[in-house]
Amino acid sequence: MSTPAPAPRLSLGTLDAVEAGHRPRVDPRALGVGVVHLGIGAFHRAHQAVYTEDAVAAAGGDWGICGVTQRSRSVVEQLGPQDGLYTVLAHDAGGSSARVVGAVRELLFAGEEPGRLRALIAAPTTRLVTLTVTEKGYRHDPATGRLRRADPDVAADLDGWSTARPPRTVVGQLVAGLAARRAADAGPVTLLSCDNLPANGAVLRGLVGDFCAALPDGDGLREWIAASVRFPSSMVDRIVPATTPADRDQVQRLLGLRDEGVVVTEPFRQWVVEDDFAAGRPAWERAGAVLTADVAPYEAMKLRLLNGSHSTLAYLGLLAGHEHVADAVADDGIAALVDRLMAHDVVPTLAVPDGFDVARYRQDLLDRFANPALHHRTLQIAMDGSQKLPQRLLGTISDALAAGREPRAACLGVAAWMRYVSTGRSEAGVALPVDDPLAARLGEVTAGAGSPAAVVDALLGLPEVFGTDLPADARFRALVEEALEVLTRDGVAGAVRESVAS
Repeated sequence: MSTPAPAPRLSLGTLDAVEAGHRPRVDPRALGVGVVHLGIGAFHRAHQAVYTEDAVAAAGGDWGICGVTQRSRSVVEQLGPQDGLYTVLAHDAGGSSARVVGAVRELLFAGEEPGRLRALIAAPTTRLVTLTVTEKGYRHDPATGRLRRADPDVAADLDGWSTARPPRTVVGQLVAGLAARRAADAGPVTLLSCDNLPANGAVLRGLVGDFCAALPDGDGLREWIAASVRFPSSMVDRIVPATTPADRDQVQRLLGLRDEGVVVTEPFRQWVVEDDFAAGRPAWERAGAVLTADVAPYEAMKLRLLNGSHSTLAYLGLLAGHEHVADAVADDGIAALVDRLMAHDVVPTLAVPDGFDVARYRQDLLDRFANPALHHRTLQIAMDGSQKLPQRLLGTISDALAAGREPRAACLGVAAWMRYVSTGRSEAGVALPVDDPLAARLGEVTAGAGSPAAVVDALLGLPEVFGTDLPADARFRALVEEALEVLTRDGVAGAVRESVAS
């Protein structure tokens, strides 16, 4: 299909040219900012921003979003000339649909405007601060949940507090904003984590408390936060692969306008939120979200069934040479392994909410993974594995071992990660970049490991990934070592065959 000729850019000035079926559900011009969002990547724009726009369309309220980008100004450059507008393009086997979303009303790059970010968090009109900064953005130890004070950026933020040097870390930015809010007597506020962390609200509360405790004058701020700030937990679910030039071309054909901020997703979406807010919230339940007193059962299901399966698919798929998740699921052996992972290893560890059809959910996940229109790259999912394994696979393994079961499929997922980070190559010899905050350390500890057993010993010696209990469990060590030996000797096909048959 040919690339369309250049077209005018999507913006408020060209929005009237968009057909009614593709336009925002609310008038962006009339929407005031009530939410500051840290980490305005593709996932937030395809998920929480859509829910928020739909909630405002159903029930009103000034819940426009100021999107904050943390690592670069690329999103500001994409969306700034478009007045914050962008298109959500949903693909499935039956076709595609597109809608322009107008919930993002302001944008800023934290690295360039730290004072503005602090002022926004402190503004009385800001009633909600939300986050999608990925697991590594919290700068915490996944095994303990505590702030890594030895992290160079965390240490710099703490050292620079007395000199008012702008913080670089998300937790530092939040604490600086909350301190300014307290000083301005701007009232209560809610901090809502939307990242894939168990009990993400409690984790965020603890990290903010840890940061305050390390400040010389932090006690008063900690007391104010305890009285004025809520930290609800949430569970998010929507597959959002990287956008391709072909996706942008498709949107241009549909809208007649060029959109540099297109995000791609699937029709499915789910959001479960703990209903504990200090200063109100959008009517997300009117947009299909579940508001509940206890997110934990939903969170565990999603992290272990969807995310655990996704990571296992990614590492096995990469090693076998599959570029996309749909390709990996089309491999009968890998698909059978993932089905066994969910049914045998994960489901027995879950406290399934009453009335929830977990068997249907498992099948829905396999169907979603197999969506050929998404082009979700296995390498994208494989990123940051050292931060993801604890909540995606290691919790399942710990609970299964405690119940006297052998979680072989989950341990094969861990072994596949070990082979990926220790070799950096597929079975065909294709180089696989390891994009991970611990990449240098992973390479260092495995550099002299000449056997699968040595690789396992080296990587299980990383407490920031595996903690201390699992590496001390002889059953876990034996299962991972056995899986890695089979992967090394017989490849992915042999390893999944043996694991499924066991």
